[in-house]
Amino acid sequence: MTRPCSQRALLTTSVAVVLALVLAACGSNLNPDEVRAGSGGTVVQNGVAVDGTGTDLGDDSALGDLGTDTGGDTGGTSGGGDTGGSTTSGGGSDTGGSTDTGGGADTGGDDSGGGGSGGDDSGGDDSSGPAGSCDGFKNGPGITDSTITIGNSSDISGPVPGLFETAQDAMKAYVTYYNKANPDGICGRKLVLKTYDSRTDASADQQAYAAGCTDVFAMVGSVSAFDLGGAKTAQDCGLPDLRGGSVTFERNACTTCFGVQAVNTNFFENAVPDFVKQQVGSASAQKAAFFYTNAGAAAQNAKAQVKAMEKRGMKFPVVQGIETSEFNYSTYVQQMKDNDIKVVFFTTSYQFSAKMRQAMAQQGYKPELYLRDPTDYNPDFVQQGGSAVDGTVVYTNFTPFEEAGNNRELATYVGSLNQVNPSADPAFFGVFSWSAGRLFTDLATKLGGKLSRATLLAEVKKVDDWTGNGMHAPQPVGSKGTGECWRFIQLSGGQWKSIGGTKYACNGLSSTK
Repeated sequence: MTRPCSQRALLTTSVAVVLALVLAACGSNLNPDEVRAGSGGTVVQNGVAVDGTGTDLGDDSALGDLGTDTGGDTGGTSGGGDTGGSTTSGGGSDTGGSTDTGGGADTGGDDSGGGGSGGDDSGGDDSSGPAGSCDGFKNGPGITDSTITIGNSSDISGPVPGLFETAQDAMKAYVTYYNKANPDGICGRKLVLKTYDSRTDASADQQAYAAGCTDVFAMVGSVSAFDLGGAKTAQDCGLPDLRGGSVTFERNACTTCFGVQAVNTNFFENAVPDFVKQQVGSASAQKAAFFYTNAGAAAQNAKAQVKAMEKRGMKFPVVQGIETSEFNYSTYVQQMKDNDIKVVFFTTSYQFSAKMRQAMAQQGYKPELYLRDPTDYNPDFVQQGGSAVDGTVVYTNFTPFEEAGNNRELATYVGSLNQVNPSADPAFFGVFSWSAGRLFTDLATKLGGKLSRATLLAEVKKVDDWTGNGMHAPQPVGSKGTGECWRFIQLSGGQWKSIGGTKYACNGLSSTK
């Protein structure tokens, strides 16, 4: 089905809240001028180019029981060649490098699936759907007789080190898994992953995509805070860019760029205000507050969301920005008390959210509902906030990790990630980057001998209701719309538990205008 455009990503020029604002507010992108102001120009540390040193994940010593690398040329510890033979740790430059992830077992659970969209989306299987004939297959950019090289450019270094490392880790895990689960690859060609570090910088993102135009067949699963940098470059060279999510207006406008989580500004999901009314009643829904970190486009976004939710019967006596430099939240708690606020929204980082909850607890104020985006679905939020954050409700559009045992695709992601990088935790951005990898291999396998950049893009435009094999709510990727479905979880006794059932609520969209 076709849905209007909207989004799940907000980003601001304050790096302290980049992660939260990318996740947080459905309905906003950054203004290009704000992004440019926040990126601080090109940052090239020690003269390292974007496609520099990385980590080669080729043999069993790195992959454990995820399988055996089937070969390829061996790259060294620097220079980041496309490698398949040995495993070496890179020199730790700012810029990723290339990764040949040869292997990957099915580490998933069963086929029963967790959650759904008007039904159950079971976590799928190891296959990539029906395979097209390989007759007429032609090599091209990033494709040889034995490999198909894809790229991932995400923010690894920069003001917030590791900001979107979870996205790149997920792609390493997916390529490893796919090569093991599908030994014949795509028409006899295994996947090779070349990684880049966009460094939380628009210029670095552009450099990565300039390299990608010639070095890889497609970019897959990328997430960058300042992703406007590579948008025109990708479009001009016809480079397919299946992103974990797009953030800026320019990236969303790029005709070869598609986010598994799409981005636009015009609509907000009705499932959120409908859930509020269901949980606290219509009377309390008239007494809501919307706080936001006062940076970048957050104010505009907050007002847009408020407008959409008021169309569903809510009222917001308090809509208030809070500076990132603010240390005393007691005045905002008193403001809520004075206005008899029953429901609280806060678009911010998990750190500031925990701070707000602690201020509430200190003043003995407990709203009927404290509702947050997936930013708070984070072990660090629970650890920082302690008992004060108990009761927090999060809306999410992917299956919670606690339910991985009932969702095969999610379990496969978690298990494969653990094999490739045991210290990495599964995360929101990882889910959607893995999903981007799954979408790429599904479409490439379907095309078979017809695979080219142009035919891949043509197929992507047809994709609607994509769930990543049941990992997340349906996403209209091809139309760059927004999925209308959410489900809800609540922190209780330090554990996240479903509230309102395990199925997604898909209640349509309201205009933010």
